Amino acid sequence: MAPPDADPFLRLLLERSADPALLDTTVRAARSKSELVATLPEEETRRHTQALLSGVLAALANDGEPGEDLFQAAERLGSDRARQGVPVAALLDGFQAGRSHLVRLLIGEGRELGVPAGALLDGVTRIDDITTALVHRMVHAHRIAELEMARTTREGHIQMLRQLLHGEYEPVLAPLDPAVPYHCVVSDVSDPAVAAGIEAALTAAGHGLCGIVDGRLAALVTRLPAFPADTPLLVAAPAVPPAEIAPLYELGQRALRAGRTAGLHGLRSLTDLALLTVTQAEPALGRLLAGALLGKLDGDDPFHRELAETALAYLDHGGRIDDTAAALHVHGNTVKYRLRRLRELTGRSPSEAAGAEPTAHWWWALRSWLGR
Repeated sequence: MAPPDADPFLRLLLERSADPALLDTTVRAARSKSELVATLPEEETRRHTQALLSGVLAALANDGEPGEDLFQAAERLGSDRARQGVPVAALLDGFQAGRSHLVRLLIGEGRELGVPAGALLDGVTRIDDITTALVHRMVHAHRIAELEMARTTREGHIQMLRQLLHGEYEPVLAPLDPAVPYHCVVSDVSDPAVAAGIEAALTAAGHGLCGIVDGRLAALVTRLPAFPADTPLLVAAPAVPPAEIAPLYELGQRALRAGRTAGLHGLRSLTDLALLTVTQAEPALGRLLAGALLGKLDGDDPFHRELAETALAYLDHGGRIDDTAAALHVHGNTVKYRLRRLRELTGRSPSEAAGAEPTAHWWWALRSWLGR
């Protein structure tokens, strides 16, 4: 370290650091240039400024080599401001304002005292080198603290979501509202990258919470967005308050399994999948029903399978010949012919089913027979 008498800038620095007004003016400078920093208690700003100022002055007196204490002070400043909700830009505004004040003060007084310009320039350069290193430490610590807080918050939200879906006791906290109805959305998506895209779309449409529960993306959202037809299958239950979600989560998972088996994609309503879900859960009963209605069909005969597929398409399209023909890419007369042949072979036809129950029986029987 150069003797104070041999370095006029260092001599000025040592003399100025003994003045308690230096801390006060530096604190005011930092608070004046950052509104968010100014909202903090003044003592909070003073505490960090004191540590940094003392460390900078000590580093300048030590040939510009910052000590570990100074770096730790910078890291504490960055970490504290992140936890106080002060963004890194506002943090740097205050820090740079304090640095500029210190530099201007030293240059002004140095000129009045006749400190050579070269010594002043060298001193300012050393200050810049030190503060640049401090900025790096502050920004890094700020970012680490932000990530830790985000991870902690995210983990807490996922835990609440998991407990609500499983019907375990959990007070409903932000970002959810216990009085607001939410759609429970379940999926088979486990890829984090795919889940992130779907989550962004779900939360953009309205207020809600998403996360990986039981290894798959699940969500509670107030509104349902539109999704492309090739989106992985999503099942959405009617909106209910959070306290009533758990039974719908279980139903949604059952509907998801049924929809996956049926090769469905995109966003589907749980109520639209009700019949598919119920019939999927009773395969033995479906086989009995298929035997009763379709017992005379041969599962190894391609023509018989074609008849069954046409009949099922006919029911899926509400008994409309034209819509069925368009879906199968055949003429309407072909649909009529196949339904007639099915009746000739089985003695029955879904076109003659009267009422919701017989129609549902035919639909269930055809799906069970084709799925064997």
